[in-house]
Amino acid sequence: MMRTAIRAATLFDGERRIDDPLVVVEDGRVAEVRSGHIQPPSDAELVELPGATLLPGLVDTHVHLAFDGGWDPVATLAERDDDEVMAAMGVAAEAQLQAGVTTVRDLGDRDYLSLRFREEFTGSTPTVVAAGPPITTDGGHCHFLGGVAAGGVRGARAAVREHAERGVDVIKVMASGGMMTEGTLVHEPQFAPAELRAIVDEAHRYGLPVTAHAHAAQAVSDALAAGVDGIEHCTFITEDGVRPVDELIERLVERRVAIGLTVGMRPVEGALPPPLLMRILPDVMALSARLIRAGALVVAGTDAGIAPVKPHGVLPVGLQHLVELGMEPLVALRTGTSVAAGVCGLGDRKGRVAASFDADLLAVDGDPTVDITALHRPVAVFQSGRRVDSGLMADSRARTRQ
Repeated sequence: MMRTAIRAATLFDGERRIDDPLVVVEDGRVAEVRSGHIQPPSDAELVELPGATLLPGLVDTHVHLAFDGGWDPVATLAERDDDEVMAAMGVAAEAQLQAGVTTVRDLGDRDYLSLRFREEFTGSTPTVVAAGPPITTDGGHCHFLGGVAAGGVRGARAAVREHAERGVDVIKVMASGGMMTEGTLVHEPQFAPAELRAIVDEAHRYGLPVTAHAHAAQAVSDALAAGVDGIEHCTFITEDGVRPVDELIERLVERRVAIGLTVGMRPVEGALPPPLLMRILPDVMALSARLIRAGALVVAGTDAGIAPVKPHGVLPVGLQHLVELGMEPLVALRTGTSVAAGVCGLGDRKGRVAASFDADLLAVDGDPTVDITALHRPVAVFQSGRRVDSGLMADSRARTRQ
């Protein structure tokens, strides 16, 4: 057995803060967590992280590994063959890991490449929860990824069955248009209510959760009525702008639907969000703050990969944004670890530093339970108990300073 003892100044275990921790790792899992000035087991290799806080590896609930975060990721993806996309996904996954993100939920790839990636890629990579190509309409948002459901209710059920048979972990449905797909409208729904209900019903028959991309206020309403488990973006956009509906917000809170707030943008010179988003961004942020105050079940989904301001590994910025929107740092840390792991269906083995959990660990310089910006200073990352190359951490810190 391989045993490692990791000592740090502080531990955030996914729920609470602990001083003077000693975490014992055995064969890729946490064997025990101790605290106080105690000696490590005699048969364990000791890793000293003075002045650092140890915490669970971060969990990003919304990424796109197939998108490279470039100036035109859709065109770049179209130009690449599958092997080239796989190589680019490896670069994206490594960037996530360098930032301390040890689990990602990929909510939209091309032709199920995320499933192939996690089976075949041999380099360092986060755990990947995969949706495959999002289910959409003919010509609908991200139709070019290959997830078009044709033929009404029957076609919607068939699309879910295909995804289930391919081995996805979650069903992603485009309930409204999106800003990356010309010809779609973000303020209008894409599926009829009966089709959404069929998607949810079929997915639940296979034991799969459903999360709905929903910008349009009507799409949020339809998705909630259909019984989805999660809603991505949840921006309540109408033709006249962002218009939150009090009753829908109350139902979202009451039903504990997981709302994937789209947070985390890293400024890049010359890179601006789409004009529509620029106009409504203050209202979207105000809505996000309202959802947090209302006690909604929110998680941080960065949409990493879709633009230069959304690079892979931007989740620490996203968690900082949650604090700026009104969350206490400790709550934001829970949101990015134990809460996110539960939403991704991995709450029994990810997102906590506790006995029997996977030893996915992040150490940062400082105490993020007090100062969330400490997340921008990773000093060590462990994936299943194995330490990621320390040189990669230096690269990550250098990019953060830039």
